[in-house]
Amino acid sequence: MAIIAKIEAVLIADDASTFVTREIDCVELSFGGIEGDRHYGLFAKADSRQPMYKKGQEIMNRRQLSIVSAEELQGIAQRLGVETIKPEWLGANIVVSGAPELTKLPMGIRMILPSGGGLVCEGENEPCAGPGKQIANYYGDRSLTQQFIKHAQQSRGIVAYVERPGEIKPGDLIQIQI
Repeated sequence: MAIIAKIEAVLIADDASTFVTREIDCVELSFGGIEGDRHYGLFAKADSRQPMYKKGQEIMNRRQLSIVSAEELQGIAQRLGVETIKPEWLGANIVVSGAPELTKLPMGIRMILPSGGGLVCEGENEPCAGPGKQIANYYGDRSLTQQFIKHAQQSRGIVAYVERPGEIKPGDLIQIQI
């Protein structure tokens, strides 16, 4: 069984001073993700997400891409009582529609691109204060930082890594293999 989702946007975090992303027309994904993106690379440094390793030790990068669902973003906005949640505020690299429960996908699910490229889901991208602060700043309401962390649980999107390189662009249909 497969879910067919539509790529609504592709974004990159190529400004070293922030995690906030910006839209791009298309990108050729490589084994490291999106070249020039802050999460690009085959390897990463261990942080609080990997407490079994000493902070800073080199590990495999399984968080190359952040993928969000347009439907889940709208749900978060509704729960927060705001007009919209922009994917760039969350540092998203890919926005899909047609996958209203994207965040609930289990680890290991494969997503196949029309170009032949493939992504592997590494699970939920836990809500944190960084995106919450972006939302709070935009709406001028500091309480939205903590509210975001609460109201984005199980709907903030997933992280993934590139299993097979390929082009991705808005309008592509991605096959999520269940």
